[in-house]
Amino acid sequence: MNEYRIEVSASAERQLHKLEPGDRAIVADAIRGLASNPRPRGSRKLRGYDDVFRIRKGVFRIIYSIENDQLLIIILKVGHRRYIYR
Repeated sequence: MNEYRIEVSASAERQLHKLEPGDRAIVADAIRGLASNPRPRGSRKLRGYDDVFRIRKGVFRIIYSIENDQLLIIILKVGHRRYIYR
């Protein structure tokens, strides 16, 4: 099976850089894992969107979109669970 290509939006990139280095490493590992498995155990589809999913890593959430026809994952948001859905 082919691996998906991962693109990070500009806003998600800024959100990643605001995280503490240890937290950033945990979230980055989860993002890299999406390349081989775009729907890992525990991922949930968000209501109201076609192909937008979220995964949890501790208190952090990663919101991403899957483009199956292009084998592309777009990271839309990264942040603390308290603020991510606003």
